[in-house]
Amino acid sequence: MKSQFLTSLLVLLVGGLGLAQEDSSPQAYWVHEDVIKPSKVQDYESICGELIKNMKQHNTQSMNVIVTNTEDNRYLWVSPIANMADLDKPVFAGLAEKMGKEAMGNLFNRMDECYDTEQDYIIYLSKKLSYMPGGISQTIEGEDYRKFHYFHITPANRKLVSQKIEAIKDLFEAKGSAFHYRVYKSGFGVRGEFYMVAIAAKNAEDYAKKVAANNELLGDEWAKLYGELQSSLLKYENFSGQMRPEMAYSPSK
Repeated sequence: MKSQFLTSLLVLLVGGLGLAQEDSSPQAYWVHEDVIKPSKVQDYESICGELIKNMKQHNTQSMNVIVTNTEDNRYLWVSPIANMADLDKPVFAGLAEKMGKEAMGNLFNRMDECYDTEQDYIIYLSKKLSYMPGGISQTIEGEDYRKFHYFHITPANRKLVSQKIEAIKDLFEAKGSAFHYRVYKSGFGVRGEFYMVAIAAKNAEDYAKKVAANNELLGDEWAKLYGELQSSLLKYENFSGQMRPEMAYSPSK
């Protein structure tokens, strides 16, 4: 009972640092991030291919993940979780039994040689702040290119930034914009706070065309709102990335 209480308390404390006020039920995701050495990218992807092959062969039930890599060689493994207790589940326990502990240990040892830095953290999908009129999806067919915009904030301006992002969504809805995006809020395991906006496109050229068309549609009102958002931030960053469907995994029924 005490353990359950502490777990529930943790969920309340780290549930997006205020995101619960924006969404009645924000979806939490566990992100495992590997920062790959430039000289080891090919080795890492080959080893990951071995891992996914074994998971499919043995129909591993404890893993459900999508993968993206960014231009700075970060690989993000993103899995939905119901609560913090999901983090305690042994993800590869069943796989170790089926492919052999020694074989799996060797695989992960080789993988560890590909990076010096890895980290785990939680992010929350904000359905209220995201703009996808046809329904929210992380994987859009034919659009594996990604642009990730990180809006870093402070506790003092958390509410203000949230209001600005909500006002931007209202403008997109009012104008019927075809430029869709998802908004995530940082959670447990992240140093500082940020909102991350993920945008899908076919490629970099397609993304640029979408941006240009949206800017023209929304006009000066958009420029004003976005300028107000930028002036409220601690820091802004953006990264290009690519979804890796061949590295994703969902168990068969």
